[in-house]
Amino acid sequence: MEQYKYHTSDTNCNKDQNIALLYYCPVIYKKMWILQFLLAFLVCLFITKYLKMKWAARSLPPGPSPLPLIGNLWTLSFHLHPLTLSKLANIYGNIYTIWMGQTPVVVLHGYEAVRNALVAHSEELSGRPVTSFLSDITQGKGIVASNGHNWKQQRRFGLMTLRNLGVGKRGLEARIQEQAQCLVELFREKNGKPMDASYMIIHAVANVISAVVFGHCFSFDDKTFQKLVAVNNHLIENIGSSWGRLYDAFPRLMQYVPGPHKKTFENQKYMENFVRKEIRFHQVNGTPEEPDDFIDHYLNQIAKTKDEPDSTFDEDNMIQVAVDLFTAGTETTATTLQWALLFMLAHPDIQVNVRKELDTVLEGSSVINYEDRKRLPYTNAVVHEIQRFANIASVGMIRCNLKEITLVGYTFKKGTMILPNIYSVLHETKHWETPYQFNPYNFLDEDGRFITKEAFLPFAAGHRVCLGEQVARFEIFIFFATLMKAFSFHLPEGVTDVNTKYKSSITLQPHPYKICAVPR
Repeated sequence: MEQYKYHTSDTNCNKDQNIALLYYCPVIYKKMWILQFLLAFLVCLFITKYLKMKWAARSLPPGPSPLPLIGNLWTLSFHLHPLTLSKLANIYGNIYTIWMGQTPVVVLHGYEAVRNALVAHSEELSGRPVTSFLSDITQGKGIVASNGHNWKQQRRFGLMTLRNLGVGKRGLEARIQEQAQCLVELFREKNGKPMDASYMIIHAVANVISAVVFGHCFSFDDKTFQKLVAVNNHLIENIGSSWGRLYDAFPRLMQYVPGPHKKTFENQKYMENFVRKEIRFHQVNGTPEEPDDFIDHYLNQIAKTKDEPDSTFDEDNMIQVAVDLFTAGTETTATTLQWALLFMLAHPDIQVNVRKELDTVLEGSSVINYEDRKRLPYTNAVVHEIQRFANIASVGMIRCNLKEITLVGYTFKKGTMILPNIYSVLHETKHWETPYQFNPYNFLDEDGRFITKEAFLPFAAGHRVCLGEQVARFEIFIFFATLMKAFSFHLPEGVTDVNTKYKSSITLQPHPYKICAVPR
């Protein structure tokens, strides 16, 4: 009886399971059919996208085979690393194509290809990609990421204003000399003890561009300034990060994907709000009849052109141009000076030679002028070699052609993304005696006289050449020579290795290091 009960119960259980199975089977089959359909759809999408990319590649230079959707991002490790691009050039030649997602980017490698593009086709290659991380951050305003009429007006006004504020004249030079002496005093306070000099260098350099843009400097311990520097550093790092390359490849998708790139937009807002406060201060306390800084000049320009229908001078552009000037004017020069001190640690013999020349030529002089470089060929050569070897601009910035052009035998339709690889020019064996070694004699002849090199393009060339090139040249020379005259630089006790490898971002930055500045 017990056995019968058990059997009956088991039978009923099986019946229940069979009934449930019959009930759920259509649901399961339906879900499986949906999954199969989705899988088939994705496969077809991948194949379609891949065939579309292969079709588009017919008229482009050769390059590594792209994967569907992500292109060559995996091959590039989601970053435009200069050594990776150099390896690809060894395979595919001085012009080749890489795919950032579904978008082709034509890379130009070596002096001949880059120089021909930037100089012979200067105007045609003055465009910036309109769908990119940088473009979305700036909303197409300002100078760095803008295009067309807006870019022409803002750049022309920026150049004119920098000249009026003393670019190449005593006005700007005096400001640089003042900040160089402030930096010397900050170093002296350390009494030759190990220090991380990066923030002090950033502070001094940022105060030069702050005086130009805002009309005033910041104290070393100013909390607002410290936040501004931190935000600026974050912007630079993320624009050049893997997240930035993903955003460039999938701009619409990345607007909804969480990640560090979201913080970049918040930091951009902080920079904009900071500049907006400076503008309000100028509007209340400024003297329009006697403009003393960039904001004063821009406010005057807005008033002057308010009735011109094609004018692009407004507050949004003013804010972004000010951000462009502060960001680029701080990051590039400060990073170059950090490399300068690191290279002096790595090459103490070169450091000694620089000091000897400074002591001999500038004996009794406490202030260094930019014109002194003509009497200091060795020091001038070292400064140029620092810029060449550090190459902080890395591979440079992507451009797009404003109309159909022909480069190295290939014809490109309007709007093609083109990357003139600056790194390849500054490290080309054909133009440099020791391209991968730090060597001031790359800029000296047999008699020790300074020589210029056509392949020296750290600021790029053509219509998109760095707006602040002249400011940077003044700063780097005066800051470097002033520090070398005042101190001898050594490694901290017990440290024997100098790490000259770089961290790759939108600029190539040195790894953090400590240094001892011993007063002379």
